[in-house]
Amino acid sequence: MTLTATTQDATGTTAVRQAPSRRGTWSPREKANLTKGLLFISPWILGTLAFVVFPIFYSAIISLTKYSGMQSPQWQGLANYTRMFQDPLAWTSIFNTLFYSGWAVPVGLVVSLLLALAMNRNVREVAAYRTILYLPSLAPVFALSFIFLVLVNPGTGIVNQVITLFGGQERDFLTGNATSAKLVIVAMAQLGAGNAALIFLAGLNNIPRTLYEAARIDGASAAQSFFRITMPLLTPSILFNLITGISAGLQVFTQAYIMTNGGPNNGTMFYMLYLYRNAFSYADLGYASALAVVLFLVGVVLALLVYQVSRRFVNYEVAS
Repeated sequence: MTLTATTQDATGTTAVRQAPSRRGTWSPREKANLTKGLLFISPWILGTLAFVVFPIFYSAIISLTKYSGMQSPQWQGLANYTRMFQDPLAWTSIFNTLFYSGWAVPVGLVVSLLLALAMNRNVREVAAYRTILYLPSLAPVFALSFIFLVLVNPGTGIVNQVITLFGGQERDFLTGNATSAKLVIVAMAQLGAGNAALIFLAGLNNIPRTLYEAARIDGASAAQSFFRITMPLLTPSILFNLITGISAGLQVFTQAYIMTNGGPNNGTMFYMLYLYRNAFSYADLGYASALAVVLFLVGVVLALLVYQVSRRFVNYEVAS
């Protein structure tokens, strides 16, 4: 297909010229720009291929073998996947992970949204408030785990001291009951809500102030403005934080590894901790790879499901 363009000179004479076909070969300038662009993003491309794509395919292959990491892999087909569906401890780890995600993700969204609303206040000290509210999310997870071990210590922890101060009895939150141990880890996850709060803060700052002024003139209350303006226009931020929250929830590991080591009675044996034990404690890399492949597929399916559902409630423009 030949494209034409018209030009008009200073004398008013109109000329017709042919534009180069986009189906033809690339011009030298286009090739040079493509080369520069590929070179610019080459570290990201190489990193993705080396640390994402290759491990996924390698794990998928290893999952079909019996492999200890020390000897040559022995092909055994789908035996690892069959074993996984017959493994009661695998199902226990799935239940614990879903329990944790079912609590940590929605609670994290609420906490981070409240933090973002606090960060968005028009006061003189707002910069200091933002720094203070964000600081806990900068602490490493393993450090927070040790801090929580001290806080919930049944003998000297502040939590139990407050409980006894109000007439309650001391409780061993981490080793006494499986549900309370999981809830402690859920509570600890909220210290990292500052990252999601920054996303919400950016979304809040992107909402035109004129909408709130118009709502106030129409007599809308603060609650009505929040649910009719703020929440609908924050749905892209909610979607992003929901996806990242689900991903983090499915991969919870460090807290249980340090604080409970999977106890009590496998009550905090999360999926990633069980995968880690099979890979490095039991030297069963084939079975661990099968667990990893299933986790990857579940994560992809959940992400696609959330994106599919999000079409009904996510508003990317004010006009929506």
